[in-house]
Amino acid sequence: MNNAATAKGQAAAGVLLPVAPDDLRKQEAHAPVVEGQPLIAVLARERQALDRANARVGRWGQFYDDVTTNYRK
Repeated sequence: MNNAATAKGQAAAGVLLPVAPDDLRKQEAHAPVVEGQPLIAVLARERQALDRANARVGRWGQFYDDVTTNYRK
């Protein structure tokens, strides 16, 4: 009976999730197109923005994996 009460209490308590990283909802802006600037420069800045966005997705994937791993313990 004690085990059942413990399980019921743990279920009612819920799960406290860790604080999410600050950049959860950050949107990456497109590189500005400046008149007269070579298009290769714009492309290079776009690729840098894509690299930042992909790195953020990677951090979020790791965060989610950590949360689910710790939740299952």
